[in-house]
Amino acid sequence: MIFASGGKLADAQRYYADVRGRAEKVGRDPDHIKILPGCLVVVGETAREAREKRALLDSLVHPDSGIASLSIALGHDASSFDLDGPLPDIPESNASKSGRERVIERARRHNLTVRQLAQIAGSYGGLALVGTPAIIADQMEEWLFSEACDGFNIMFPYVPGGLDDFINQVVPELQRRDLFRREYEGKTLRENLGLPRPENRFFKPLPCPRPRAGEG
Repeated sequence: MIFASGGKLADAQRYYADVRGRAEKVGRDPDHIKILPGCLVVVGETAREAREKRALLDSLVHPDSGIASLSIALGHDASSFDLDGPLPDIPESNASKSGRERVIERARRHNLTVRQLAQIAGSYGGLALVGTPAIIADQMEEWLFSEACDGFNIMFPYVPGGLDDFINQVVPELQRRDLFRREYEGKTLRENLGLPRPENRFFKPLPCPRPRAGEG
């Protein structure tokens, strides 16, 4: 399994195709690799309620924590930036280039201040499904059937309430669409994912010796 980072659907589709294509080139069965992006779910009785829940959670990010997270994402100390000004030009660093570019592109696209960016950086910035159970199920269905993933690594905004909301509201909707099992066929995670146990590539298991006459 690959616990992938969530993002835009198109990016996930490209990553999914790339991993499966490379697996096939080296002689592996692509279906034996399961790609599961991290996914935050925020459930509400209405879409507005769900959005308000997410906004409340994001508002709880302390500026100091947000600036620290933003500095990590940019690979550059952001503590001296003007919080209410635009993001200044960021020099190259040895930090994650893709993560740095995503933050900069987002700031430029939405004309965000450093304060707004810090709040986003301090909150969850990956794939988030926010809405009613039906809306969330619609989005999951789109990802699954457009070859963007094989499932999701579900994360909850808070526990136990966020977990209970997903189990009691979203799971029944997914089951109604035959997207979530009603019982487990196997005893292990590998069995329930339909993954065969790979052969040991370093040595073959030794045959079990047969008992000699008179031995039990």
